[in-house]
Amino acid sequence: MNATPNAFGRRRFLTTSLLIAGGAVLTGCAGDPLKKSGDGSTAKITLNQWYHAYGEKGTQEAVKRYALEYTKANPDVAINITWVAGEYETKLNSALLTADAPDVFEIGDFRHQMVKNGQLAPLDDILADTKAEFSKADLDVATVDGKVYGIKMIDDIMMLFYRRSLLEKAGLTPPKTYAELVDAAKKLTTGKMKGLFVGNDGIGDAGFLLGWSAGGDLIDNGKVVFNRPETVAAVGALRQLHDEKVLLLDFTTDWYDPGAISQNATAMQWCGLWAMPDIKKNIGDDFGVVPWPAFGATGRPTARLGGWYELVNAKGKHVEEAKKYLQWLWLKQTDLQQDWCVKYGFHVPPRASVAARTTEFATGPAKDAVAISQQYGKSFPNLWNSAMATAFGDAVTKIAKQKADATDALGQAAAKCQAELDKQLG
Repeated sequence: MNATPNAFGRRRFLTTSLLIAGGAVLTGCAGDPLKKSGDGSTAKITLNQWYHAYGEKGTQEAVKRYALEYTKANPDVAINITWVAGEYETKLNSALLTADAPDVFEIGDFRHQMVKNGQLAPLDDILADTKAEFSKADLDVATVDGKVYGIKMIDDIMMLFYRRSLLEKAGLTPPKTYAELVDAAKKLTTGKMKGLFVGNDGIGDAGFLLGWSAGGDLIDNGKVVFNRPETVAAVGALRQLHDEKVLLLDFTTDWYDPGAISQNATAMQWCGLWAMPDIKKNIGDDFGVVPWPAFGATGRPTARLGGWYELVNAKGKHVEEAKKYLQWLWLKQTDLQQDWCVKYGFHVPPRASVAARTTEFATGPAKDAVAISQQYGKSFPNLWNSAMATAFGDAVTKIAKQKADATDALGQAAAKCQAELDKQLG
């Protein structure tokens, strides 16, 4: 899950709606095997590539430039780029059922169902030389039955931001355990400021984070497992933050926007890497980042890893050429991978070697963010869908706000989610 609302373009959680008139930008013309590509050369085939309409300025021009560079290096192949505004995933799912389906496309939430439906081509052959550079979280999401079906284009890491000066004044160090997080939130709460902001509803990602940080998971080996004791205990502890009244609620912007910490409404905020440039602009170097703290004696820190994957349509007419293009763009052209991640927004290049030589991540909190993404990044499993997220989220809300019994609430949610999971696996 992977992206945030419109204000943060590329990071939208659920992508955008209808293909706008004139929204297709062509570097080649689909439908004719011998058409002039964008640089004037004659191409024998045309690959159709889809992007959702990123909000950052310059992204559309960038992908056009990448496509032209590929055609210059490979004159027989033109790239026809379609820029999709609106409900991207809905439009994509419809297009994949038609003769006009894209050959190459991106998706934020990787779907196991697409593999089951035979829509995706495995990419293990082109990944072979660079696979070890991708994080386990990135690979796991795109892996089905041992084969990898997606290549990560950008990593969006979500983590805990904190105000250095406020913690130092209170005699605190950045929290490493959930108990320390609660204690810090209490001590940092004043008449004008709350200690912690996880979202306007006081829930946000906290339910997932608590479960993961306790060593639990959502799905394991075809079974819903968030109703196991370690997760139940951790999610139940969210009520403590609500009871202590240390959470910022109903702010003018939600957790994915840096407004709360930048405007001194909170001392600590769960947010994403994309917000770091704005936070630095507003409060200078008076901030740091850490993962969500570990819960319990056997827990470990965690952070949510989102972003976008590039995929190849297994039913397209030019599968092998599409894979070669994807390999060229997202595995071989390291300068373009850096350009894509940091020149129009702020994202971690998924390949470790590329991230290591991206100067924007060489020092300070940005460097810490890369380490957090690589050591503690956790992504939603590819079998997790919106119905499951709703059931789990409703249970977490009942536990934290309505004092529902955690075992009962998560048990009921797990039953609903298992039914959804069985449909997919059936």
